[in-house]
Amino acid sequence: MSVFDFNQRAWDRLVESGNRWTIPVSSEAIAKARDGVWQLVLTPSLPAPASWFPSLRGCRVLCLASGGGQQGPILAAAGANVTVFDASEKQLLQDRMVADRDGLELETIQGDMADLSCFEDGAFDFIFHPCSNCFAEDIRPVWREAFRVLRPGGSIVSGFVKPIHGLFDPDLEKQGTFQLKFSMPHSDLKLSDEERETWFGSDTPIEFVHSLGDQLGGQLDAGFLIAGLYEDDWGGSEPIDQFIKSFVAVRAIKPAV
Repeated sequence: MSVFDFNQRAWDRLVESGNRWTIPVSSEAIAKARDGVWQLVLTPSLPAPASWFPSLRGCRVLCLASGGGQQGPILAAAGANVTVFDASEKQLLQDRMVADRDGLELETIQGDMADLSCFEDGAFDFIFHPCSNCFAEDIRPVWREAFRVLRPGGSIVSGFVKPIHGLFDPDLEKQGTFQLKFSMPHSDLKLSDEERETWFGSDTPIEFVHSLGDQLGGQLDAGFLIAGLYEDDWGGSEPIDQFIKSFVAVRAIKPAV
């Protein structure tokens, strides 16, 4: 089974178990978004700045690897023409449920974030890509495809995990002790079945630790210009938050021709 197929099924299971990132927004949140009152997160805690979003009325928005009924419906309620693209069919069902419940129009498409061949060049004005590329084995194709499907002058906002986040001994980390155990490049594929079962659960999504060279350098190499950046953490809920902000959010622009 491919990593994509495994993670697709793993995220379907997370929907069934009520994972935080699979719980759809409420009708109250949709009503507020229709009135122009809304915020979205790219990383666990801090909302993305309002200045990072274009005028949404009629804006062609791609929510990339962003199913779950949390971001796409809010952007649609705010006036955007939204396409939600995700690997998990059950995550996409959450978006369609909110759309049906609250009278929204949005499109959902299931697929691999590294293959956007179903879209034409320049199909979108704006891409919202929350912290999800840790589930992709190679993220440089993700940036290249995002660049291709954006119109010149369009922008992408993305969130991702700093590489240090996945390199500590999981047993010690739970106790608040941070001892390096793994080296880059690293992924769950390097763990034994017993290690995965003990530390994360054998049926959880497979994650990959990507370098800043691939995260930031990958965007630059794809042709983007970095226009904004901030750091975030788990909001104080994890021991690592005492020492470092382990997430990054970035705004990047495709230069106008």
